[in-house]
Amino acid sequence: MLFDKYRYVVVEGPVGVGKTSLARRLAEYSGATMLLEKPEENPFLARFYENPTRHALSTQLFFLFQRINEVRELTQMDLFHLSTVSDYCFEKDKLFARLNLSDDEFSLYQNIYQTLAPQAPTPDLIIYLQASPATLVERVHKRAVDYELPIVDNYLARLAQAYSDFFYHYDAAPVFIVNSENLNFVDNDDDFSLLVQRIEGMRSAREFFSIGS
Repeated sequence: MLFDKYRYVVVEGPVGVGKTSLARRLAEYSGATMLLEKPEENPFLARFYENPTRHALSTQLFFLFQRINEVRELTQMDLFHLSTVSDYCFEKDKLFARLNLSDDEFSLYQNIYQTLAPQAPTPDLIIYLQASPATLVERVHKRAVDYELPIVDNYLARLAQAYSDFFYHYDAAPVFIVNSENLNFVDNDDDFSLLVQRIEGMRSAREFFSIGS
């Protein structure tokens, strides 16, 4: 079973790729505890998508403090006896900060991060979902979350590239890279079962999963 081998699993990827949907299904499948991002609680996020330059720092700092509190809760959990699925990796907070902040703002962010950030538990496995920028745009528009509608195509393309760069260098935990273009983990039981089967069969610290159209 998946969670006999991996007690703390993180699902990651850019906006619109389906990480929260997959995290929920994995938790339902295994009975694991869920640790989810709560973007709807960030009062600056909608303003950021409308005017990134003006609201990037306030948006990023809110997320940082929110995640610090959640990671502190995670460190208090008994990860040896409780399985946990999260839809974000704490380290990716700096990915968004570097992407969206000016140099001066990023320097301030780093000072705050280094002063306040707790030591986050290392995931046993990261499932990194990929999709083309065009697919991300389509999915964001399809789910029609109000605060996401102003997201521009260029931002999603830059974000997808930032994730690719981040995980190219990431080696703190095993990474299962999934091309989600032609996979539907939520509505297609066969796709979900195949994904779980491939993860359970991992033999190396980095593997890639994709199916044709």
